[in-house]
Amino acid sequence: MNLFNFIKLPAVLLVAGGLFLTGCTMPGKQKDSVADAPKNWEQEFYAKLPMLGHRNWILVVDKAFPEQNAAGIEYIYANEGLNSVLKQVLTQVNQSGHVKPIIYQDKELGFITEGQASGVTQFKAALKSTLGNQPVQTMLHDSVFKKLDTESKLFKVLVIKTNEVIPYTSVFLQLDCAYWNGDKEKQLRESISK
Repeated sequence: MNLFNFIKLPAVLLVAGGLFLTGCTMPGKQKDSVADAPKNWEQEFYAKLPMLGHRNWILVVDKAFPEQNAAGIEYIYANEGLNSVLKQVLTQVNQSGHVKPIIYQDKELGFITEGQASGVTQFKAALKSTLGNQPVQTMLHDSVFKKLDTESKLFKVLVIKTNEVIPYTSVFLQLDCAYWNGDKEKQLRESISK
């Protein structure tokens, strides 16, 4: 065996091994990225949460929420209901130690009736239970887009899109610092100005 054939042999074995391994995957048995979303979205979110801080946003949104072109907006798809995703997100944010949520929801949700959107009454009750005693502010849906347009130019916005099909159910979390507050900031600024 000459040197040239000796060098070619490992390359041939590598290619043949790769073809063999990919050939073992049966058609129809390949993983579908949307079907895997429930596991993957959590892993993606847990990996991103430590990087998010004061003035970042996390949006847990319904399925019709549009994908936007702003460079500061990033999307994750969770193939689950909005309320179950929101529970997990709030739990992780509240346990993070570095951020806490300022919660907003669409004002329109309070005016939607069961006749207009089947399941909205049950959704509102479940959402109220998930949010518990945490303060919630409401804003008109169009105001959300204006705010996000401004915010995403400076700060990252993470959108977790769910499979929820009841309108105006999205919940918006503006992150605030968990270990510092407005009173402490005011005292600091007064000390600096003296």
